[in-house]
Amino acid sequence: MSERSERTIGLGGGSLLSLRPTRRPVPGVFVALAITLAVGWLVVMIDGGQLFNQSTTVSLLHVAAGLGLVAVGQTLVILGGSLDLSVAYVISLSTLVAAETMNGRDGTLLPAIGLALAVSAAVGLLNGLLVTRLRINAFIATLGVGLLLKGYLDNGYDGPAGSTSPGLVQSLGYQRIGPVPLSFLLLLAVTGACWFALARTRFGHHLVAVGGDPEVARLSGVRNERVLVIAHVLCSLCAGLAGIYLASRLGSGAPRVGTEGLYDLESIAAVVIGGTALAGGKGGVAGTLGGVLLLASIDAIFNQLEVDAFFKQVIRGAIIIAAVAVYARRAMRKAAV
Repeated sequence: MSERSERTIGLGGGSLLSLRPTRRPVPGVFVALAITLAVGWLVVMIDGGQLFNQSTTVSLLHVAAGLGLVAVGQTLVILGGSLDLSVAYVISLSTLVAAETMNGRDGTLLPAIGLALAVSAAVGLLNGLLVTRLRINAFIATLGVGLLLKGYLDNGYDGPAGSTSPGLVQSLGYQRIGPVPLSFLLLLAVTGACWFALARTRFGHHLVAVGGDPEVARLSGVRNERVLVIAHVLCSLCAGLAGIYLASRLGSGAPRVGTEGLYDLESIAAVVIGGTALAGGKGGVAGTLGGVLLLASIDAIFNQLEVDAFFKQVIRGAIIIAAVAVYARRAMRKAAV
């Protein structure tokens, strides 16, 4: 029996409420972020450019906002020992639902956002029920749902459709406070809400317990299925928010924006780099935010240096492999102790 399991059983009925999933922060990703920015600034300066100007900072934060919203939701399902590979298609679908409902009118802004989020939540509910009720592996279940959405998008749309309202474009899409876009402030708000849910609510403690040891969590009175379904719904809601944000940037719905941006794999990469264990039960959204900023910073540096896109992906892959290797070695050392 694992140390986590013994601790859960030994503390009795109230034990799960004492778990703190974010008690131990993950400083490594922020150290890596600081080093990356320092080295990137030096290399860009030698190349004759400037990394920390306003346009580069704004672009970096816009990239982080889109990816971060998806990655924060992905963190929740991964913490519970699950996964969601349908998020890229949920993003594309939500851009179309929002843009076609708005049809360029400010008066339909709120109904369009509500409908896009409702559709996203329905996809998350389907994912959760497939994983919990039908006992389908999360990888297969969410991939299958994603392919269903892909079929609908490919058959129904040849290109952009609909038109977002001018108010949404001006506010969420491009408005900022100094160099900080409103979209990045939205990301911080969502991250803060998820951090609070994980650290201070029964749902967060139960989610970490399910990810750490589902059987022990069940024996301790946790309703595993309900917890995982809620996590999947929240994950899809975050993807829906990302889709609404991307629609505000593009001015219309885009049936392939999610897949072209690789938001499914990129979000998982940010979660892993941030220190959340793919097996579940360990990690948090603070580390994920650091992982998102690290990936966005690498993009900004490579764009300044005009690095080949293929080489950029090679570097990203190397960083992900290195991060997983570091966390795996750390876990092995702790297990040995």
